[in-house]
Amino acid sequence: MSHDTHVDNPNGVGYFGLIGLVVSSCIGSGVFALTGQLANVASPGAALLAWLICGAGFLFLALSISNVGAKRPDLDGICAYAEEGFGPFHGFVSGWGYWLSAWLGNVGFGTMVAQVLGSDYCLGGLLPGVFSDPVTGNPAVGGVIIVSLVLWAITFLVIRGVESAAFLNAVVMVVKIASILVFIAFATFSFNAGLFTADFWGTVERNATVLAANGTGLGGVANQIVQCVLILMWAFIGVEGASVMSGRARRRSEVGSATVLGLGVLLALYIGASIIPYGVMDYADLIAAPKPATISVFEYMAPGWGGAFISWAIIISVCGSWLSFTMLPAETSSMMSEHHLLPASWNKMNAKGAPQMALLIVGVLTEVFIIVATFAADAYTFAISMCTVTIAITWAYAAAYQIKLSRERNEPMQMAFGVIALAFQVVGVLMTGWGFLLLACLGYLPGFFFYKKARQEAGESLTKRDWIFIAVFAVLAVVSIPLTAAGIIPVF
Repeated sequence: MSHDTHVDNPNGVGYFGLIGLVVSSCIGSGVFALTGQLANVASPGAALLAWLICGAGFLFLALSISNVGAKRPDLDGICAYAEEGFGPFHGFVSGWGYWLSAWLGNVGFGTMVAQVLGSDYCLGGLLPGVFSDPVTGNPAVGGVIIVSLVLWAITFLVIRGVESAAFLNAVVMVVKIASILVFIAFATFSFNAGLFTADFWGTVERNATVLAANGTGLGGVANQIVQCVLILMWAFIGVEGASVMSGRARRRSEVGSATVLGLGVLLALYIGASIIPYGVMDYADLIAAPKPATISVFEYMAPGWGGAFISWAIIISVCGSWLSFTMLPAETSSMMSEHHLLPASWNKMNAKGAPQMALLIVGVLTEVFIIVATFAADAYTFAISMCTVTIAITWAYAAAYQIKLSRERNEPMQMAFGVIALAFQVVGVLMTGWGFLLLACLGYLPGFFFYKKARQEAGESLTKRDWIFIAVFAVLAVVSIPLTAAGIIPVF
């Protein structure tokens, strides 16, 4: 623990609280879906390597963000780094990416809720096929109705001014972490080393099993790692919670080490929950398990109650994350409005002090995407991939600002952290999610209209360089349409 006795904020969050913030802000639905998602694309060996690579990449990102947060506590959050470093247009691109990501994550949460309700160990046993499609895991009509009710209930709660209810968040955090620990404990007890190490690198039997089930094999180890990266990046969304924390910490000097420890705890939980099941269930059963596979694995380990236990734990965890992810886009658009990156109307508060219009826009867009997702080849993967590539834009800008700031302050080590973090984000997204990145450009086109209006309100006009960037976005957006239609970008 840090030996610095300087207290920046006597009522601030202590050291263990900071670690808890990093852990709880990252754990959403991802950890419960990982088991099946990884098994379908990678062997245990390749999945472990992918975790180590992603863990290192996010460690440098978290260190960069906490360094910028400590050096520039005057900047309000991660989206402000791009504006400070590179100007208002880049501030808009970073903020709009974060805003898109926050509500696209809710589409992933909604899909997960429908999948769990449709499980044989939840309500699917009584009403098969009503909540989710047993083959694709996409929401069925009943699932869309239930998810829409949850969506509007949460939106209404936040519009009524329910602040991030501390008690509710505490309950959800306990449920999340306790259920994952119980799952890992059972998996460790049921672990069979022979089953785990059989074809550890996935080049023989596991490859044949996946080929028979999915029509495409695992490929070499490098290909397996690439297939894992985008799935794993989704599990780290929330790591930027560190940037918010520096202002609320009792000792600012502790934020860096708390972030590193928090990431260590996360990696232990994630690796335990996603890798140990390779040694619990037969591989063919693991990849054939309905989504999310965690339910089938727990039922296999604890017959009669395991599936139901983990099903309800997932629903509570996901709804808790959904509540905070509903406030996040509203907070982001309010901040962008204050910085004249979005029109003033986006920050108009109702009598309860909530940005009602911004929340309703997010609610409507989430609803539309939940309906569209029912036609996707894999709704959950589509939603989390879109969420991940859009937030990666914000992360990349934060890493770029870390490089710029460190160069100005002549701090070569901090600059190196920023370079590694930026390279990881750019390479990770271009190798695994370039198609979804092109689709995200479509999401920027209406945003530029609001950005132009906001600049006019501030008495500014768009520069020639802004127009060139907008034209590039527009071309990339147009290119994404035929690529999606042709199935090159895997959506439908």
